[in-house]
Order: sequence, then C-alpha cells, then structure tokens
Amino acid sequence: LVHSLVHCNKQSTMAKTKEEREQSRLEAKARAEKRKAAKDAAKQQKELHGDNDAATAADAKMNINDLRKNLPISKEHNSSLAMVTLPIDALSRVMRYLPAREWGAVSLTCTGLNLTLGGCRVSHISSRLMRREDEEGKQSTCGSMCLVGGLQLCVDRKEAQDILDRSFVGGGETNRLVSKKMKLSRKKNPNGDADADEYPAYARFVEEATLGYSAMQCSRDALFPTHVQGRFASCSPEHTLLRIGGGGNTASGPGGSGVASWGVGKRGQLGFGKREDEPEPRLLLSKIGWGVRIVQVAAGGGLVRVAHSLLLTSTGRVLSFGTAQYGALGHGYDAGKQLSDCLRPRYIDALKNEKCICVAAGELHSGVVTMDGDVYTFGEGFCGQLGLGDRRPQLLPKQVTLGGLEDECVNNMSMGCRHTLVTTDDGDVYSWGLGRFGVLGRSYTDFTYNNDVGMAVPEGEEGHVAGVAARPPPMQAAAMDNIINAANDDGTNDIMAALDALNLTLDDPSDQCYPKVIDSLQGVRCVGVSAGHRHSMVLDEFGGLYTFGSGASGALGHGDLQGQEYPIKVQEFDNMRVRIHQFSAGVDMSLAVDTQGTVYAWGKASEGRLGLGMGRLQTALPREVDVGDAKFKAVDVECGYVHSLIVGLDGSVYQCGGVGVDGKDDGQQDLDIEENQRGLPRLLSGFNIWHRIAEPKEKVVKEQWKKYGKYELKGRSKMLQEGVRSIG
Repeated sequence: LVHSLVHCNKQSTMAKTKEEREQSRLEAKARAEKRKAAKDAAKQQKELHGDNDAATAADAKMNINDLRKNLPISKEHNSSLAMVTLPIDALSRVMRYLPAREWGAVSLTCTGLNLTLGGCRVSHISSRLMRREDEEGKQSTCGSMCLVGGLQLCVDRKEAQDILDRSFVGGGETNRLVSKKMKLSRKKNPNGDADADEYPAYARFVEEATLGYSAMQCSRDALFPTHVQGRFASCSPEHTLLRIGGGGNTASGPGGSGVASWGVGKRGQLGFGKREDEPEPRLLLSKIGWGVRIVQVAAGGGLVRVAHSLLLTSTGRVLSFGTAQYGALGHGYDAGKQLSDCLRPRYIDALKNEKCICVAAGELHSGVVTMDGDVYTFGEGFCGQLGLGDRRPQLLPKQVTLGGLEDECVNNMSMGCRHTLVTTDDGDVYSWGLGRFGVLGRSYTDFTYNNDVGMAVPEGEEGHVAGVAARPPPMQAAAMDNIINAANDDGTNDIMAALDALNLTLDDPSDQCYPKVIDSLQGVRCVGVSAGHRHSMVLDEFGGLYTFGSGASGALGHGDLQGQEYPIKVQEFDNMRVRIHQFSAGVDMSLAVDTQGTVYAWGKASEGRLGLGMGRLQTALPREVDVGDAKFKAVDVECGYVHSLIVGLDGSVYQCGGVGVDGKDDGQQDLDIEENQRGLPRLLSGFNIWHRIAEPKEKVVKEQWKKYGKYELKGRSKMLQEGVRSIG
C-alpha cells in the first residue's frame, strides 16, 4: 500500500512544474497550520468547560467518516495502522489504486478492515468501469486509463452498485462457495456487505476484462496484453474452451481459474482422457483451476477435421492436448518416433525455461509469446505460417527471428487457418503465412512451388468442394516412383533431389514465409489483432477497427461482399460514433464489443451463429445483438464456425448457434428451445466465470472381484490373510 501511494505521488510530482510544486507546498503548509489552530482551540475549550463535557466532545469526534467506531480491533498492532485512522472517503480514494490482488491481501492481513472495506467496493469497481473526465474534458488518471479511449460501462455509482449485485446471481444457480464468515454476516445484517469477502475475486475478473491486467506468478512485470484473444473463451469449428470455476481454496486464487470444454471430442481436444463428445460445458479435472491456475485458453482446429487446445497457466507454463499429427502440440516425437494424440492436458517441456504471457492456436499450427517479447511457433508450416523462412513442419517450439521480429517486443498474437498476426509494443503489426484472399494485409511474393495451396472452403463455394483442401498438381509416374524408392532406401539426399526435380522444395524465398510489417498501417498504433479463417481484423488505440481479406458473406463489415487486400477501416462504427473494445474473427463472420458493452455482429448469420435470429442468412454491416436482458453488458466475444460466445460483465456466458455432437446437426434444432427463441443468444445456465466453486472429483469405480465357476479372483491382501489363517 505504501509502495503504491509513493508511486502515485511520484508520478503526479513529475507531471507538475516547479511553480506548481511550490504552490502545492504552500497550500499544504497552510492546511497544516489550520489543523493545528483547530486542535489548540479544542484543547482550550475542553479546559474551560472541564470534564462534564468530555463525553460530548468524544461523541462529536466519532462521526461516520471515522473507521474506528466500526472496527473490532482485537490486536494491538492493528490500532497503529495508518489505514485505520483514515476516513472512509479518503480510504476509498487510496484503495482504488490497488489491483484486486493487493485488495485481497489487505482484507486477509487486516481482518478488522475486511467488512469495512465493503463500503469502498463501489468506488473501486467504478474506477475500472467508468471513464472520468474533468471540467476541461481531460480523462482522469484513475479509471480505465489503459484502455482504448476508456470504457463507459456504468454512468454513476448507483449503476456500479447494481452491477455488483448482479454479479452474484449472473448465470443462475452456480453453487458458488460461501465462507462461514459471510453466512454469519448475512444473519446479523441481511442488508449489509455480506459478500465483501467475494469482491476481490470479482474485481480480478473485471480487471482482466477491462484493463487487461492479470498478475502472473512468474513475474510482477509479466502482464497480459490488453486485447488478447482467448482471455475467457476460445472457439474452434468443433469445440469450445471456457475459463470457469476454480478457486475452491485460497492457494489457487479466485474464481475463473478453471476450464470447461464441450463440443466434438473425437480427437481428444476436450481433455477428458477419452474420445467422446460433450453437449454441455464440463469442467476439466487434474487440479486445473484449483492447483493450477489458468489465465488464457486457445482452441485450434479447422474444417479439415483436426483440433487441439492450449492452456496458459499463471506461472507462464503452457499445456496442450488434442491432435498431434501435425506437431501442433509441441511435444515432438514420443517413444518409437510416433506422434501420439494427447487426451489430457500435458505441459510442453520444450518451453519449461520460458515464461509465456500469450498463446495462440491455428488450424494446424500453434504459437506462444514470452515475457521478453519473443515468439515461438510449431506445427504444420507448409504455407509458411510458422514464419521460419521455409515451409517445413516444426514438431518443437522454435523462435521466430526473421523479418526483424527478433529486435521487436511482441505483446499479442493471433493465428488463423494458414496465417499469423502479431502486434508489438510500438503498435506495429506483422503478418506471415498464406496470403490468399489478402489476409496478410500487404503485398507478397508467390511461392516457388505454388499449387494454389490454401484452405478448406466452407460449404462448397463455386469451383471448390466443401471441406476439401486444394489438390496438388498431378505428378508424373516416373518421378513419383523415384521419391518412393528413395524413401524406402532412407536416402535423404535422393529424396531432396527428387523433390527439387519437381520443384517441390520446402526451402522457399517467398516473403509469405517470414514476418513482414503491414506498411499500410504505419502511423496507426495498433493494440489488438484477430486472425479468422480467411479474413483478419486489427484494432487501433482509439477503438477503430480495420478489416481485410475475404469479403464472403460480408465478413469485413463494409456493406458489400468484396474482398480487400489491404486494411480498410469499418466506417459504420465511425458513423455511429462507436469505439471497439474487444473483437473476434471466425469463419466468414465477425463479432465486436464497444466500450459501452454493446455487441455487434456481421457476416454469415445462418443457423443463429451470430445471435441475429433464424431468418437472416448474412449481413454485410454490423448489427446489434440483443441477448434479451436490457441491463446486460458484454466484455468479450469469440467466434467459431457455426457458433459464437458472448461473455457478460456479471460473469454470465451466452452462446449463439451450436456445434452438432453425437451425430446431430449443427445449430439449435436439436435443443429444447422455444420456436421464437431459436437463433437468439442462449444463456449457459448454472455457469459463471468468476464464481468460486468446489473442486469436482473424478469418480473412481471399484472393481468387483469376478467369479469364474468355482474359482474367485482375489486381491493380494485377502490371499495373505487366508494364508495366515491356514498356517495358524
């Protein structure tokens, strides 16, 4: 607390001129003399009236701003704390500068202040949700100073109090944990601040959602980027990952540190240890969320029926699971030089010496950003999406150093179907990978061997087959025989010679294979990126949104179906004077949340995947999404292929569309939903991201000893007991 106050005072002092500092010292001196004069006057008054008015003077001193009248000081050292003597209005101003983690530390170490701090919650939460401006229109240094343009999720303290109240009931009955002290406080004072103990957990969720602040245990300086993808949820065409639950004990931190997954699970991407589909969110076990805190999720996969998942822990470690065929898990070969799928989360050992702050997953490749701003990629690289200067696969994480990226400090990463985008601390955007459709936002040179390599085309567009990647050119029979014979003889040189004869070398000089800055965004400081299936999105520091790539189904939001090879600003948001806070690019569809918590959607809207109803097939301009709750405010969105997610400020989650599991069709046709509600956002009942819940235990089924005729299979202990009895 003292360190925070000193830091704030230091910043304010540096911002003042010499004359202003001298004036401040004179004013402080005058206030001190005034307080001393008032104290002397009170002392003289007491001497004149004697001891009869001593009680009256003491009562006058005890006012509503004096914390000591409400504090059950039971320990001698508490009485000497400076915070105890602060008036509550002054304490509120001090506490708003503390992150949620430090707030929780104060409430734990100063037990006498715990319930009293409940009165400061509204001031603390409003400083994270409300943009404060002075008479000249300048934004205050407290509040949402780290955001693009600042948030305006509430307009006054009354609305902030309503947001606090809604946070405890968001998502319905979640069976959240309630401490004994909270239960006792509710009995004594039903209308009081009985939920003060739970506030640090909610404040931490809000700080991650608004300020991008998430204290990592690997370092005090290791923080999330403000607009990272997968902060709370991540969607692939087949499955979904959602941060939820966790925090069942003080060792694992607050709620929201666990992970739930659902969808198609035939490739092990759900992490439950078996290849089965899950129709509803189900919590991962293995101590994830209780012994291991998760701070980011990334769901990878595409239309080629492969899928994998990445999890980032608060200690900077990365776990992966799912399909290992293309090396996207980063584990390399196992015994017997096999690439075996991982059905449960497994740490990437090759990254154990790196502290990661961001993870990303594409269709066949993955990547991480370290605390030092370095980028590591791994997986399939046939389209140059790894940025390593060639088109080879990479089974273990390898640092990207080409294109000048080694000298840059990267803070954010997003991966699409066959391309990758990153942002730097300086606000530059680098792109690499397959440049088809214009997803790189820049000019590029063709591959040496170019067979129109690309991606699976959704739903059979003209001239293509649905779900089938572009076919390579036909090979001559003699040339193919040479490659097969060389492979059988384990002749590496012969294989490369045969490939070179067909112009199939994986060493490619194309600038699609290494990072290159997007020149058209020079002069624009960018803070976030999102790579979709075949289009991309970039956010600048003022909340302006730029899109480029394929314009199929109106996914770019420019009012037409035309593709764009270079970033173009979405003018519809400028016309509405809307500033974007979070955004997501999916498969021919896009979602965004503005600084007031309103959700906008555009692109392919069939089967209710955007929450715009069943009657709309596509929209080329951003449309507002209504979840059916007038007070609902969103903080995050994520897009997949046939579904999307909306995360609310109260921690509740809404799903639009749905992934077909167990052989069912995609969409909401097979769900028990009223006809007039189909195609609209559906609340995931019983789930709230930040609520702390009890750790689920995996059921262990005890095997019964089976009898085969006259004989019985017995345990070793039972056999020993029978042996002892027979000897006796």
